Amino acid sequence: MPKRLLWIFLISLFACGEKKIDLSGATQLKPKDFLSVFPIIANNFIVADSNFTKIADTSKIGLKAITQFIPDTVIAKFIGKEKNPNFYAVGKILKEKETYLLLNIVLRHKTEMIVLVLDSKNNHWLASKSLLDNSTQDDYVHSLNINKEPTFLQSQEKNSKDNLVKFSRVGWVYASGVGFMVVVNDSNESPSKSNIINPIDTLTHKNKYSADFEIDTRNFISIRDGKNASNYTFFIHFEKNEGSCIGELKGEFKMKDSKHGVYTFNGDPCVIDFNFEDQQVTVKETGACGNHRGIKCFFDDQYTRKKEPRNKKNK
Repeated sequence: MPKRLLWIFLISLFACGEKKIDLSGATQLKPKDFLSVFPIIANNFIVADSNFTKIADTSKIGLKAITQFIPDTVIAKFIGKEKNPNFYAVGKILKEKETYLLLNIVLRHKTEMIVLVLDSKNNHWLASKSLLDNSTQDDYVHSLNINKEPTFLQSQEKNSKDNLVKFSRVGWVYASGVGFMVVVNDSNESPSKSNIINPIDTLTHKNKYSADFEIDTRNFISIRDGKNASNYTFFIHFEKNEGSCIGELKGEFKMKDSKHGVYTFNGDPCVIDFNFEDQQVTVKETGACGNHRGIKCFFDDQYTRKKEPRNKKNK
């Protein structure tokens, strides 16, 4: 066989040996093959709502492939009733304990970028969050800045009539056992009057203190069941000084006795005491919680337990 033909034969044989990864979901994917689709993001990552739809890989990932690694209930929150969603890999951030996957979801009326957090050891899903989409119709430029930590900084900016830049910035980090938490909350605008999203609203609330407590609709704390009767998950949001100072925190607290609980978290200097009395809970900041609130307000309020609506009896 001539040498030229031999080389062509060997190259063809080698090429045939490289199987293309099936991203349709028709076959079971290996974790390393799924993760290999996402290019590594080694430096700071910056995109805006005007260009993030163009930076994803052109290889489409099927819904059945995604749900091999991410619970379908999680994906359903992003795609709703969409029958033919398309998924495209944007990139991945590798850390010692977590792997962060950036994914574009293309629906009929919008494209949305989300982050999926996986356990680096077992590739189990840990958390997810929406980062950016192109459906908002306003005068703002919406952008996303991700640093090496990673902190996910969501920003919106616009030029006002007096030629000043109006902005709002919210920074999120993932914390093990807690989920995504706010570490930056900065704005020179009046607070938005949009609805506040309660991330633990649908969790189980069967234990003694699991309930919703509030002052009003923009100052409240939700408490849900934790891993046992002595541990609780909570989400607190407050707005003071006519809304110019905002605090928000999602975490877990542990009961010290029958009426007193305390929130602490490794690496977070914030400490909050919970005191339950009758139908009220008093929240008192005893550590430095500046990462979760404005500089001129504190976690220091009393909230009244809301009455739950009675379940209607089946006829």
